[in-house]
Amino acid sequence: MPTRSTIARIWRGRTRPDIADKYEAYLKAEGIPPLEKTALGVQLFREDREQESWFTTISYWPDLDAMTAFTKGEPTKVHHLARDPEFLIELPEFIQIHRILVDRQGLR
Repeated sequence: MPTRSTIARIWRGRTRPDIADKYEAYLKAEGIPPLEKTALGVQLFREDREQESWFTTISYWPDLDAMTAFTKGEPTKVHHLARDPEFLIELPEFIQIHRILVDRQGLR
């Protein structure tokens, strides 16, 4: 039986619209692959607004211990990518961690 996710780790950051495409490519190349290798699942979202583009990454974990092992310590600490200061309007100061209470997909 596959392991079920019980924890979601949520990161959000924003960039200028004129460099959003470049940051998206960077996230896909550098930020997502480590999560794909370790987490049970990962999603990347983008919301384009007039003055800024928001990116949200949600990774899914079986438990807090697995997430803590990935982050090598405190799971709420932000681990910025090398080029984040170049792209982001401001560096996010925290990660949100949510317990998954309902997990249903494919509902009509």
